Amino acid sequence: VLGTRKRQVAQLPVRVVPVDDSAEAQRDADLVREWVDNEPLEDELIEIMDAIGKGFSVTEIMWDLAERQWMPARLEYRDARWFEFDDIDGRTLRMRDLENNREPLAPFKFVVHRFQAKSGLPIRGGFARMVAWFYLFSNFALKDWVQFIETYGQPTRIGKYPPSASEPDKAVLLRALTNLGADAAAMIPESMMIELIQGGQGGRGAETAHGALLAYLDGLISKAVLGQTLTTEAGDRGARSLGEVHDEVRHDIERSDAVALSQTLTRDIAVPMVRLNHGERKRYPRIVVGREETLDVARVSDALAKLVPLGLKVPEAAVRELVGFEPPEDGEEVLGAPAPDPDPPGNRDPREDESPEADAMARALLHALGRGNAARRIEDDIDRAIEAHIDGDGWVRLMSPSVTPVMDAVRQAGGFEQLRAAIEDGSLFAEMDSGALATLLSRMAFSAEASGEG
Repeated sequence: VLGTRKRQVAQLPVRVVPVDDSAEAQRDADLVREWVDNEPLEDELIEIMDAIGKGFSVTEIMWDLAERQWMPARLEYRDARWFEFDDIDGRTLRMRDLENNREPLAPFKFVVHRFQAKSGLPIRGGFARMVAWFYLFSNFALKDWVQFIETYGQPTRIGKYPPSASEPDKAVLLRALTNLGADAAAMIPESMMIELIQGGQGGRGAETAHGALLAYLDGLISKAVLGQTLTTEAGDRGARSLGEVHDEVRHDIERSDAVALSQTLTRDIAVPMVRLNHGERKRYPRIVVGREETLDVARVSDALAKLVPLGLKVPEAAVRELVGFEPPEDGEEVLGAPAPDPDPPGNRDPREDESPEADAMARALLHALGRGNAARRIEDDIDRAIEAHIDGDGWVRLMSPSVTPVMDAVRQAGGFEQLRAAIEDGSLFAEMDSGALATLLSRMAFSAEASGEG
């Protein structure tokens, strides 16, 4: 799993980003880019990523001074045992010489990458320290499992010797018992006896105990290093959707490792190259490791399709720049939506009809019978028919025959008792005319029902 995590980042593309668009910044970036493009870095990045296990890694820069410029010829991995952290601060890395003295690292000479799986001293930040116990127990479990398999199913061999047996006779019996296990053949004196006892069922399940322990420990190591298990172990829960979720966790870790590696390469390679060749700068080009963020065009298109009809105003130039489309040239053939039918069936504006609700009913019936393209306009026709009656003072004309008698009775009543008497004897309701309202509601209900059945 450590190798998986190293290679996950080492195979990512590497690019150089200049500080700005100035000529000086471009010149600095071109210098670093020349080395990045000409030097296969995957193996070197794997060595640098050794910090994941140990907490730090040191790679020596072998400079090439040909062509009157400083250029890294290669990166040489150096064993971590050559280096130690300072006893005082526990963070400053120093190199041990042949006399075991600790000296500061030479400037512009080493790529020092650090990894912190947890907060604290760098020497304790690597995964090797975290999973050391799991690794130890895994090896013990594997060794015991091999020994168990070697003797599994074989009967227990018991040798019996008489009380008068001498030490040489006992040695002969022990050697015979040993040969029975390896060669299935032995020779003993007639006075001795060997008994073979077949193992019972008391140890049922022992043949799977070692495998279960190894699987458990391997799962712990995978979760510690990769953050998940399904991309390395199928297990019995290997649903594809769950595996995709776990793989996304690995991508998150990949991005984090790539950012840390980019910072190290910029600090220990890009900055020294520019300073040694072009001099001091306020800002330096960056070496960036990782995939470039890509735009999900489908999600953008779906969002525009939903939001623009609701009134969202989006500049066309901004959308073109977002999706990477160039504006068409004059006379250039372009893609576009098919032109609408200039006079589709039922395309009259309901507001122009003397009876808009009747027009809506007709369209609904056409839709229910599967004729024409009225299905695209049903909701609009019904809505427009309703709006035609309630816009302006239309609702007043619609409700007046029902409301006016009530308002007149209230004004003419001498008191509550007189109004109550008019209500109770039914004379008030006799004057109310709800025919127009009832007719409209019945037509709208019929239109909605017909369109719903279609």
